[in-house]
Amino acid sequence: MAEIKNEAAFRQALDGLALADQRKAGALFVRAVLPLIEDERVAGAVEVAAKGGSDEALAAAFQGARRASIDWHTRCGAEGDWKEQAAYFVARAAAACVAPPGHVKSGNPAWQAAVNARMARTSVAIDEDGTAVRENEAQYRLLGEFLKA
Repeated sequence: MAEIKNEAAFRQALDGLALADQRKAGALFVRAVLPLIEDERVAGAVEVAAKGGSDEALAAAFQGARRASIDWHTRCGAEGDWKEQAAYFVARAAAACVAPPGHVKSGNPAWQAAVNARMARTSVAIDEDGTAVRENEAQYRLLGEFLKA
């Protein structure tokens, strides 16, 4: 696989993965933003996605990550606490990685995790006056390394 340098190549590579590998790739993207949240349910879901779990383990991890996303969404509140908004997006990304087939709108858990990880990083950038890391470029590198492994 050639080096991934743009969104089209990124999406094509993700769409070419089997579901288990989409979950693993998604877990890589979430791990990159995991420091933005302190929630064991989210970290646990990422580990289940990364290692590949039974249907029961995936379902339990999904329920935990979904509850975490609801909790963090509530915490960011009307004031728009951007750090808590970032945590919400990290929880959503983790939930996407372990979601049941057909539950993710895009149909690809890795893509949904990538988009939510980008939103988490954007939320932090807003809080820090725009000093952001290019999360999409970091994801291109992560996926390229994953595909080579």
